[in-house]
This record gives sequence, C-alpha cells and structure tokens, in this order.
Amino acid sequence: MAEMNSRRILVIDDEADIRDLVSLTLTDAGLTAIEAENLAEAHRAMAGKDIDLVLTDMRLPDGDGIEFVSWMQTNAPGIPVAVITAYGNVETAVNALKAGAFDFINKPLDLERLRQVVASALRLENNDADVAGKTPQLLGEAPTMHALRALITRVGRSEAPVLITGESGTGKELAARLVHAASVRANSPFLPVNCGAIPSELMESELFGHRKGSFTGAVADRAGLIASADGGTVFLDEIAELPPAMQVKLLRVLQERKVRPIGSTEEIDVDVRFLSATHSDLEERISENRFREDLFYRIDVIRLAMPPLRERPEDIPLLAEHILARMAGEADAPPLALDPEALALIQAHPFPGNVRELENILERALAFSSGGIIKAEDIRIRRSERAQRPEADGNNQPLPERVEAIQREEIEKTLREAGGNQSEAARRLGMTARQLRYRIAKLGIKS
Repeated sequence: MAEMNSRRILVIDDEADIRDLVSLTLTDAGLTAIEAENLAEAHRAMAGKDIDLVLTDMRLPDGDGIEFVSWMQTNAPGIPVAVITAYGNVETAVNALKAGAFDFINKPLDLERLRQVVASALRLENNDADVAGKTPQLLGEAPTMHALRALITRVGRSEAPVLITGESGTGKELAARLVHAASVRANSPFLPVNCGAIPSELMESELFGHRKGSFTGAVADRAGLIASADGGTVFLDEIAELPPAMQVKLLRVLQERKVRPIGSTEEIDVDVRFLSATHSDLEERISENRFREDLFYRIDVIRLAMPPLRERPEDIPLLAEHILARMAGEADAPPLALDPEALALIQAHPFPGNVRELENILERALAFSSGGIIKAEDIRIRRSERAQRPEADGNNQPLPERVEAIQREEIEKTLREAGGNQSEAARRLGMTARQLRYRIAKLGIKS
C-alpha cells in the first residue's frame, strides 16, 4: 500500500482498541486514518473531509452499519465501504454485500486481510480496466441489455459473489469475464471451471489440489484451480452440478477464504473472488435436497439474469452483423450481408439455443450462400432447433408453430384494417413491403 500515500480512511467503530489497531495499521502503510466512534461522527466526517475509503463496524451505538452502507450508496456512491463483522456471522456479511459493501473483514481482525481489503478498495479509483478493450462486449440495444451492462460495471466494483443465471447460449461466461474485467482483479487470472465436466472423483483434487502420495497416482504436489487463481477470479460454471460433498467444501472456502489440499494438514489462504453460473433452478434443487441452501445464499449475493434472445428480437440484426463480420475476419474474406427476407426469417425464429444457436445458423448459411449475400433459402433451421418445450399452460403445440400462428393472426388483422393495401399494412407492422410479401407467402395467407 506504500504507493497510496495521503489517502484518507474513515474508521467507524465504538471500540477504542479496534480503532487504534486499525488506525495504527493504516498509518504504518502511509495512510491517514480518521476515527469515528458512532454514526453521527461518521456523517460529520463525510461532510467535512475528502474520504477515499470507509471501514465500518456493523453494530454501533446510534445505528446499524448496514444502514450506513446503504446511505453511502446514495450519497457517496464512488467511495468504497468495507464492513467489519463478528467472526462467523456470514448472514450479516452477505447482507452488507447486498447493500453495496465492497468487502468484509471478520473479527478478531486479521491484519494481513485488513491490508489486502484496503489495498484492493483503494485501487478501484485507479482501475483503468477498459472492459470493452479486454473482452468482447455484450451486444444489444434492448433496454434489458443496457440495464445489464450498467449492472455489470457496478458489480465489478464489488468483491461480492455473483450468481449469473440464464438459458444455455445467453452469454453467462462472457458476463463473468466482463465482471472480472471491470474489477480491481482485471490484471490477475480469470479461471473458468465447468463443474459438470469434471468427474466427481477428481473434483476435490482439481479444485483444491493435493500433496504427493496422498492417493494412488499423486506423484507430485499439485496446486488446485482455486489456488492457481489467487488474486483473481474463479468462475464456477454450471455450479448446480457440484456433488453434495463438494458443496460443503466450497462453502467453507467462501466463508474462510482458505483451501486444504488433499493429504495436507494445513490450510492455504486464498484471495479469490467467486462468480457462479447455472441454467438450472437452484431453488427447485434446494427443495429436492440436491443443492445446499446455505451455499445458495452465499453465492447468490448479487444476481445477473441473462435475457434469452427471443425476448430481444430487435437485437438480432446487430448480432447477426457482428457474427458475420467476425466469421469473415477469421476467413480473411469480405463480410456477407443478410437479404431482408433472410433476416425476417431469422427474426421469426424463437432461438431456443439463443446467441450460440444464431451463430450456428449463420455459419451454415455461409456454406450455402453465393454471390456475397445470404438469402432466405440459405437459412437452414434444423428440426432439433425448432423443437421447444410445452408452455406451462399445457399447450403442447411447438413454440415455432405458436409464433407463426400469432404472426398470421396479426398480419391478417392488419391487412383487413388496411383494406388489403399491403404497403400500408407493412408500414403499420414496421416492416418493408417486401418483407411482408415474404411473410404472406411463407404463412400461406390469402391476400
């Protein structure tokens, strides 16, 4: 922390010995400590001094530390707040993180942990991690995408665990990479782990490591994936697939920030932020006793919900253009354009496989296309891609057929209202006359 001289840290605690210990540690690091024994003094300090970081106890004589964290989010959102909690009080720590705290420190104070949290928090304002430059962007102009990108930027400033939910192909790992890139850990490792791809008998060794001779085949010491990501971020993809025994061990790592390799009698401190993802309903798995409720509440501090592509069809042209440009770059060829009828056909598809499926459809279309343009006849949607689950209302008609029925009804209604004038109907439907003619022919509408 030596490079952070002159930074001012507000220390809020009603115990004089705790304030003295924290202030001495900060002063030794060249930082300026400003003490407050209650919230009233803290508010006066915030009003009268330039503060770079706040460290606050949870229980104060005149209020609750979480209330102060919430107040900071509204009145001083650019200043990180770390909370000091009683040892083992995980619920309080999680509530503080949900309220917007940057991180937490347990009592009795571990001074090395204190220095680590302070150094990370103070790096936030100097964090020049350019998310757009470090990883591909989440493209889309739908309101849900604007809100999602803003939330990712805000979440990146925290050390709180994040649970990313969404269907397969919606970009959960990309969102995790963006959170990492927006954080103070951006220049440290990002380590994705597919929990469903590691055999259960090897998972403990893969995650936590092992010592030589701890089991047959352990011919040398091996650092686990979590320890290898020290200082960075571990992304646990498909966390619902973790076996019960590993759920218990992961919970301890999240709470204690320590791992114990197989065959070792000592635990290793790890400085890792955990991001998790699943396409499963974890609450349902909890009710079936297939996922631990305490682990769920520990990883679900902040949630990012990835919207399916069918809920933002207005983004399909932008995504298709981007995907085709990328494919052209990989092939060192000029990008192909989508014929309006081909684009209309794609936009009518419900995309059960989301963006990943769009990529597959466009890749196949490239193979069939000619003349520098992708036409409607080049779009080949496989039968398996058309299959959909029945809706909850018991309607067993495949979703593509339901979509076509709705489209047919709307087009027929608009044509009637426009007196059969296709140009006027197209205008009202927000499409070109050519696109409307294509839909009329495809849906078998009598004009």
